[in-house]
Parts: sequence; C-alpha cells; structure tokens
Amino acid sequence: MKLQRIKAVARKEFIHVFRDIRSLIMGIAIPMMLLFLFGYALTLDVDNVPLVVWDQSGTPASRDLVSRFSGSRYFSLKRYAASYREIERDIDRRDALMALIIPRRFDDDLQAGRTVKVQAIVDGSDSNTATTALGYADFIVDSYSRSITLEQSRRAVDTLSRPPLAPEPRVWFNADLVSRNAIVPGLIAVIMMVIAALLTSLTVAREWETGTMEQLISTPLTGGELIVGKLVPYFCIGLFDLVVALLAGRFIFLVPMRGERLLLLGTSILFLVVALALGMLISILGRSQFAASQFALVATLLPAFLLSGFVFPIANMPLPLQAFTHVIPARYFVTILRGIYLKGVGLKVLAGDILFLAVFGSLVFALAVRKFRKKM
Repeated sequence: MKLQRIKAVARKEFIHVFRDIRSLIMGIAIPMMLLFLFGYALTLDVDNVPLVVWDQSGTPASRDLVSRFSGSRYFSLKRYAASYREIERDIDRRDALMALIIPRRFDDDLQAGRTVKVQAIVDGSDSNTATTALGYADFIVDSYSRSITLEQSRRAVDTLSRPPLAPEPRVWFNADLVSRNAIVPGLIAVIMMVIAALLTSLTVAREWETGTMEQLISTPLTGGELIVGKLVPYFCIGLFDLVVALLAGRFIFLVPMRGERLLLLGTSILFLVVALALGMLISILGRSQFAASQFALVATLLPAFLLSGFVFPIANMPLPLQAFTHVIPARYFVTILRGIYLKGVGLKVLAGDILFLAVFGSLVFALAVRKFRKKM
C-alpha cells in the first residue's frame, strides 16, 4: 500500500461527505439524538407504580401498612377505592397498575396472632412491571410482618428477641441498582455499531450506482488502498461520535467510571474499526445504496440491540441463540464497556473479548478486500 494513494482517496471521500449534508446529519446528528433519546427514555427501573388501596379495616394498623407503600419510592398512592368494581375500573383505564386490598378483620387478626392475608391485584398486561411490582410489595409486607413479630415478642418477654438469621445483602458495582448505569455503556456499543456500519455501507455501493467505480478501477489503486482510503473519513466521524458519547455518559448521564480511560478509548477505537470494516463489506456485496443500507440495518441494529446482552440477558435466551451471540461483535464490546465503567476491570479480565474483536475485524477486512478484488 502507498500512503499517497490512500490520502488521495481519503481526500476525495472527505469532499463528498462535507458536500453531502445528509451524510453529515447521519454521521453526527443521528448518533447524538439516539444517545439522548434512548439514554433518557429507555429504563428498566420500576418506580412510582400507580397504586389504589381498598382499606376495609380502617384501623391504625392498616393505615400503617398503607403508609409503608405510599412512603416508598416504588409506589405512588393514587386514591382509596370502596369496591372491587372501582379497582377493576382503575386498572382497565390504566389509572392504577396495582391494587392493595386489606381485609376487614385485619387488626383483630393481628392482635390475636393469626395469619392475615392481604390481597394484591396487579395488571399483568405488562409482565415485567407486574413481576417487579409484586416483588416490591412482597418486600414491604414482609418487612411490616417482621416488625409486628418483633413487637409482639417484645411485649411477651419484655426483651427484644432477634431472628436467628439476618440477611445483609450487598450489591457490587451498581449499588443503587440504577438501570441507566448499565444501559448507557451498552447503548454506546449499539449506536457505534449501527452508525459506523450504516455510513460505510453506502461508500462503495454509491460508486457503483453513480458509475464512478470504473474510473477508480482504471487507476493504479489496489483494493486495500481504496478501502482504507474510504474508511478514513468515516473513522474520523465515528471517533468524534465516540468521544461525545463517552463524555455524555460520564458527565450527563453520570455513569461512574471505575476503570482505565486509556483502555476504554483503545477498545472503543478497536470496536469502531470492526464496525467500519463490517459496513465496508456490506457495501461491497451490495450494488445499490438502498440494498446496502437496508442490509446494514438488519445485520447491525437487530443483533446489537437484541443479542448483545444490552437489554435482554443472554443466559435467558434459547441455547441456539446463545451460541449465535458468540459471533456478534457488540456482545463483546458491551461486556468490555460495562466491565471498564462499572467494575473497573483491566486488560487481564478483558483480554479474551479484545482478542475476539481484533480477530473478527481482521477477518472482515480481509474478506472485504478479497470480495472487492473479485468485482474489479
């Protein structure tokens, strides 16, 4: 490869990018829009679940239980109901996602030491929210039950009897369980994969479509020189997007950074090169910009979003899909980002993921050069 020829191709591609406002919008504005849109809108936290209460007891004990729900950040008390019909109406209208029904003899049964059943009705049309809300309700009721048991023990023996087992849970790496801390690093991987591959998927296809590829073939350019030269402008755009995304994750979304910044930057650049090489291969295989762009979206967005572990745990997927995720580059980069951001792990832990990205990128680039030579 000759550097002078690569510079000439890169200069030509830079001129085209800056003259085509659509390419600049696609390369800069869209990634920023996706980052902020998904960063703020996509959350797995379940807070302020709308709650309606039917308190048939109306005693201090029942009001104490209700206050534990209303005082929690997980529930938002909307109103008190007076019948199952009102509860059904509120859930049908989505005014409430959960209802708490306290029986009439709630306080009497507690005082007599009998087990009291408190009913919780949840809107199961949103299964994830319903499951999480039930878990929160179980925790609140269990905590209330423990406090009553301790109080009854204190009254019986005039001393505080302690339970034989006292769990002390600890959450590592994301102590507050804020979903944004896990989503934003994964979101960076998805956006970089989609945008980088989509941008480069149009480069060679555009030359074939406009009829200028024959002129390039007639020059002394080799396939590798042409591909590298065309990748340089989009690498610069992708690097700009990457730096902005990393800064936004740190200073806007406040995702903690516990690892080495140089390792983060180096692995991010490696992943960017992999995404660009994949987009270039798609552009070479497709003769039209429309076909190349559509295939790039299917080959990058869906796997990166669904099969990388970004939102859905890979361990919960069917075994064939779990095996298929091993060839998805975004899977390894999501692991790298979360490891550096949240866990602070280093090169020793992430060496396998980094090696896969390097090997995958080299194979894709070599395949792109080979396919282009066959078409020349």
